[in-house]
Amino acid sequence: MDRRRFIQQGSAAFSLGTVAGTSLPLSAWAQARKDTLRVLSEGAPNSQDPHGEGVSRESLGLFFNVYDRLINFDRAQLSQGVFKYDYGRFRGELAERFETSADGRTLTFFLRRDATFHDGKPVTAADVKWSLDRAVSLPASKRQLATGSLENPSQFTVVDAHTFRIALPRADRYTLPNLALSFASVLNSELAKSHATAADPWATEWVKAHEAGGGAFRIESFTPGQQVVYTRFDGWKGGTAPQLRRAVFQVVPSASNRVAALLKGDADVALQLPPKDLDALTDTTRAKVVSVPVTTSFRFVAFNTQAKPFDDVRVRQAIAYALPYTTLLRGANLGRGEALYGARPGKPASSRFPQPYPYDTQLLKAKELLAQAGHPQGFKTSFSYNVGDATLAEPAALLIQEALAKIGIALSIEKVPSAQWGTLQTEKKLPFFIDSSSAWFNDPDYFFRIFFQGDWRWNFGSFKNDELAKLLEQARWETDRAKYDRAIQRAIEIAFEQVPLVPLWLPTFEAALQPDLQGFTYYIHGQVDFRPLTRS
Repeated sequence: MDRRRFIQQGSAAFSLGTVAGTSLPLSAWAQARKDTLRVLSEGAPNSQDPHGEGVSRESLGLFFNVYDRLINFDRAQLSQGVFKYDYGRFRGELAERFETSADGRTLTFFLRRDATFHDGKPVTAADVKWSLDRAVSLPASKRQLATGSLENPSQFTVVDAHTFRIALPRADRYTLPNLALSFASVLNSELAKSHATAADPWATEWVKAHEAGGGAFRIESFTPGQQVVYTRFDGWKGGTAPQLRRAVFQVVPSASNRVAALLKGDADVALQLPPKDLDALTDTTRAKVVSVPVTTSFRFVAFNTQAKPFDDVRVRQAIAYALPYTTLLRGANLGRGEALYGARPGKPASSRFPQPYPYDTQLLKAKELLAQAGHPQGFKTSFSYNVGDATLAEPAALLIQEALAKIGIALSIEKVPSAQWGTLQTEKKLPFFIDSSSAWFNDPDYFFRIFFQGDWRWNFGSFKNDELAKLLEQARWETDRAKYDRAIQRAIEIAFEQVPLVPLWLPTFEAALQPDLQGFTYYIHGQVDFRPLTRS
């Protein structure tokens, strides 16, 4: 279905002799290889609840494989055997079709009559309603779905067992994209409710540790911080039946071990590899490297702008002038990305965002700004990174530590376990850190509303600015392109001036695969969708 819109961690022991947790010697692994996928990653899923708070990025892959949504993004082919989600097109998943009213305010979904959950219970519109009621009631999913005008259980109506209706206060170009995200996953309501309590009416504690889905794969075992084993759900009706019968997602902290396993044929997909390994794998026939430009993602450093000393814009600007941008991009990332620094001072050239900021390495200017802020000798602070992101974040942190020492800022580097990272960001307990993130959607007003305002995790800088809030509200509903661009360009100016975070580069999503693996699809979450994968 087309809908083109306006404005387009943990650690674990690792052995090459067996597949950990599956008791398969390598000879048996080879025999089962056609039907089994093994994915190696630096970080681990930390939750089975698609509506939960503080979930790791690896959990997003779990949600898409284990749960269905009413709809999903369609996909477009990029190259032989490689695809990318299509932001402007949707296909039914639990819904076999849907209709939009002429005024855009009513969406009606017609469910597949043969869809069931993993326990065999039929999927009904009552499950969809309970799931979306839950999603707009729990903090993380509530905040995201509100970006598509999905805010109140009263908007969701069960017409009959297989017909579900959503009422919107006004037509919203972000409603359908939100329904394609994991935040809109449909749970087995009877199963989840059987584990609810008066203190926990949405069964959050139980669902965090137990899946309640009906997606293409079910969870056979979940070992926190180590691995997840999936088996195919043969009753799945949400799409073409997967070729794979089994998938093992395993945490292997060492990038060199992930590469070795891939080259030996003991693994099928290696994620989160450092640039040097990706460069080397590009030159071998024993693996193929998938590279997908990602214009909605960015690598950045962020400050808590509500806490001293980062509440002073001059301190933030000083750091923006002291960062070793070129060394970070070329050294820590081997040049694999598009620079987001070094723009000419002045007004932004367009409404594209992210776009390069007008900062580069100028130590004298950085020292002057620090002195003006009352820190002529600098200061001490902590600088954090996620252990699950250590392949890139650790060398980057060391380079930043060395660079800021030149202007008197002494950094103590803190390595934060993956399981705690999201919680610490949500609770605003990290004063200064490096991370990467992605906006779910492509539009610049959406990007700003996610990363530069709001009391939630993704406002990494805890930034508050009244003028920016007014501009974004205007752009949110603007249908005149020229007016939209003007509002966004002023918003970009504010970001340049106030520096709530400092973008470093636009990344490229890259993964290394076995050469015979086909159908790899890049989705917004950047994890592995097992469903379309086949072996040639």
